Amino acid sequence: MINHRSTRFAAILSITVLGVALATMPADAQPSNTIGRVKIATGSAFVVRAGTSMPASPGLALLETDSLKTGADGRLGVSLNDDTRISIGPDSEARLSRYRYAPAEGAIALVLNFIRGAAVYASGQIAKLSPDAVRLETPAAIVGVRGTTVAVRVDPE
Repeated sequence: MINHRSTRFAAILSITVLGVALATMPADAQPSNTIGRVKIATGSAFVVRAGTSMPASPGLALLETDSLKTGADGRLGVSLNDDTRISIGPDSEARLSRYRYAPAEGAIALVLNFIRGAAVYASGQIAKLSPDAVRLETPAAIVGVRGTTVAVRVDPE
């Protein structure tokens, strides 16, 4: 018999370790339409763009409105241009709903929708420069961020 508490704990622990690993990696220089890159992808891990699912692999460019999705054995970690880090665990999904990082132009925003599963968010420059510009959304809540690391779990209804 599988102990669901220990399975859930193991999933959250592995996501936290993945988040810490991502926090130590520098963000690469990005073209202007690219908002970030996949840093770590294991198991069934995908980026969904315009309804098309593509296997995630380190270095894959991310665009605004991309979704991050994993299967039962998947883990995915990304770094955004402002050094924000996002990692999701098995059976998880998150959508990069809005991303703007042009501080010289005063254009700063991050809206991240956690749809299902477990994830860790580690704030980058957007949260430091303009905390009100960051919004983390779940089906049940909207969270404002003030420069921190947040672990989120969204269970199916």
